[in-house]
Amino acid sequence: MLSPARNRLTIPLLLLASTAAPVFWALPEDLPPLRSLGIILGWAGCGMLFGSLLLMLRETWLSHWLGGLAAMYRWHHRAGVIAYVVLLAHPLALAADALPASPALAWQTLSPFANGWAVRLGWLSLLLLMFGLAATFASRIPYRIWRWLHAALGIGVVLGLGHLLQLGIDEPVLPLLALAVLLLGWRFIRDDAGLAARPYIVRSATPIADGVVEISLRPLAQPIAADAGQFVVVAFHSGAGFRGCGQFHPFTISSIAGDGEIRIGVKALGDCTRHLQSIATGVPARVHGAFGHFLAGRPTTAQLWLAGGIGVTPFVALLRGGPLHQPTTLIYLYRSETDAAYLHELQTLAAADRLLSLQAYATGEEPPELASLLPASHDLSNRECHVCGPPAMVAAVRKALCQRGITTRHIHFENFDFR
Repeated sequence: MLSPARNRLTIPLLLLASTAAPVFWALPEDLPPLRSLGIILGWAGCGMLFGSLLLMLRETWLSHWLGGLAAMYRWHHRAGVIAYVVLLAHPLALAADALPASPALAWQTLSPFANGWAVRLGWLSLLLLMFGLAATFASRIPYRIWRWLHAALGIGVVLGLGHLLQLGIDEPVLPLLALAVLLLGWRFIRDDAGLAARPYIVRSATPIADGVVEISLRPLAQPIAADAGQFVVVAFHSGAGFRGCGQFHPFTISSIAGDGEIRIGVKALGDCTRHLQSIATGVPARVHGAFGHFLAGRPTTAQLWLAGGIGVTPFVALLRGGPLHQPTTLIYLYRSETDAAYLHELQTLAAADRLLSLQAYATGEEPPELASLLPASHDLSNRECHVCGPPAMVAAVRKALCQRGITTRHIHFENFDFR
């Protein structure tokens, strides 16, 4: 596991390097300040976009090096937004440079109708980037449609490089174009089409709560390497009377057997996961991973685990692996006992493990009253806090823990939302 400082700095330093390299190469000389600024902004946005493209790759070795897939996707989104803003300022700075000479000349610098395909491709690239970024934040769009809208960002990058080629800049644009095609093709073939995933088959599917099924997956070749607390990306295909959706979705591992068989908890949160509640044995699947280090490298100090709903799954996986080595309090929040996955098993595990204290609460439809559920400040000192659940709950718990004096380096969480 990487140190916390390296976790925080690796991706920002990578993006800084990808941004600075083309700017350094193209640093203008003997040009007016605004024109120089326009050129610098263009290359800086281009470099930032390439850093963002690298962060979209879903490779276990890369995610380990960069501090986890969740961090990579978080910075992928941030870099995309920053790059778009910087690229939008690029033509504005060039037009501002021409404005003192003539407003008509400034408008010609901006107009997509007056300067041929070089400017048209530039604006078309910006429009596609804006379109793709807007789709990124549209959380209510069905996932299948969202993926294709998000792909507009990749097309926007290629058109942006076409804009540079039309300006007669071959070096280093041609190598950059080849790199963009390589990264986009890598993502499509290895990740989206499943070349990097390994074949599995559904051995069993057991309902464990309302809208939650636990699926057991047996490897058909070399199994993936996984630890408790990690998650995998799985696509279920058609077979044995079941029509799979074929989309890769992240699921947390709930159990790992010695022969490589894994179990995952699947909650009905969308069209595909709702369909998976009726999955049959014998259905083929492809599994990619494992990713994440949510519970990795835990110290021997006392722990506080707080889970909301299906977010209890990584804790279940760890508890199934054997008895604890440090005093641990697990606070499990759910709406009602009918949708409390693994509750009875957790009660059995807590009764058998003197180091595990289970506090289970049905919160109904209202947000949990964290002020009364969380331990007092003096009971939280010297504890490592691990939080897993819906993003709103995780944010509220983090805020409440900070208000109790817990520093952020003692609060661990992982975001499983990849939009």
